[in-house]
Amino acid sequence: MAKVHELYEYDYKTGTIRLKNKKCPRCGSIMAHHLKPVERWHCGKCGYTEYRT
Repeated sequence: MAKVHELYEYDYKTGTIRLKNKKCPRCGSIMAHHLKPVERWHCGKCGYTEYRT
């Protein structure tokens, strides 16, 4: 399980917090980025997958 400080990025100059990973367009939870066997973004909650070519 990922730690909170690994999921977000803080910009010290502007003071903003940004999510590193994408959000699922279907359910809104954070998607995982997998590189093997093929590069893809996958949502573990609803099963939505985007393949990268």
